[in-house]
Amino acid sequence: MTQILSSINISFISLKYLSLKKIQNLFRIGFSYLLSRKNLFAYTKIHPFFISIEPADFCQLECPECPVGASKRKQGKTIDFKAFTKTVDELKLTLFHLIFYFQGEPLLNKKLPEMISYAHQSGIFTSTSTNGQLLNSATAKALVQSGLDKIIISVDGTNQKTYQKYRKGGRFELALEGIEHLNFWKKELKSRTPFVEIQMVIFKTNEHQISEMKLLAKKLKVNRLALKSAQLYNFENGHELLTSIPKYARYKMLPNGKYALKNKLHNRCFRLWSGAVITAKGDVLPCCFDKDASHSFGNIDNFSSIFQNPKANSFRTSILENRKQHQMCRNCTSK
Repeated sequence: MTQILSSINISFISLKYLSLKKIQNLFRIGFSYLLSRKNLFAYTKIHPFFISIEPADFCQLECPECPVGASKRKQGKTIDFKAFTKTVDELKLTLFHLIFYFQGEPLLNKKLPEMISYAHQSGIFTSTSTNGQLLNSATAKALVQSGLDKIIISVDGTNQKTYQKYRKGGRFELALEGIEHLNFWKKELKSRTPFVEIQMVIFKTNEHQISEMKLLAKKLKVNRLALKSAQLYNFENGHELLTSIPKYARYKMLPNGKYALKNKLHNRCFRLWSGAVITAKGDVLPCCFDKDASHSFGNIDNFSSIFQNPKANSFRTSILENRKQHQMCRNCTSK
């Protein structure tokens, strides 16, 4: 019941960002998508309904299944603020959701609250995802004041011993303190937002703490607890982090002893019509599974022309023809 009420709550928060132009754009996206699946390839003029922007492409943690964490990239690039505002100005009439996250830790960009505020004032639903290590009182206050609608905080365990098995270099208590800071400033500033969600990715190392995490989420008075399946690399021969609980496993064992995605990989993907990813370097990517930016459609000098340029439309067509030909798609659960 609590989860249902939370879903209703976030739905009401998001409704205020809808407009006639955004709804019309969503219908155009759906129309283009359906016609393209019928081999009519009618790429009508559309704009993304959502985009993910990467505030920073580096992180202070070393999570083994994250390309940034595995590379131990402690320094890097933050997205150009002028390029960001230009993109928001270009898309704000049709863009519904702006996600401030891709691979790096968003809070490492000092201008994140300012960026969120700019998008919020442009009438766009905003969200971000963080490891919570930098979520001190001042940052939490700035995020609440920015108008941020939703924040996901990764807490993959109920104590330091379990937490650090995946969030290498992280401190469990800092993540919890960050949640408490957010709750304090929401109450102090009389704000309904941001909607606070704890995300626990289920691994072999923490699956025994699911019940404890549910109790912890209640104690912290968060809006939602999300238990997520883990995306793993080199999973075909099994993986030490793969959970033994089928409900939370993204992969299944085949008769030959190999592992594969549980879900069938269809030759379609609505994400490619409805959204895109912009890296800290300004590359426009088809989706969040393009971790290495192997399929960049161009740079954000003029986003609208990039979103439907020949390279972008050619990639969409290739998905409809044979999605498995792309390595990044073979680890995707999107239907």
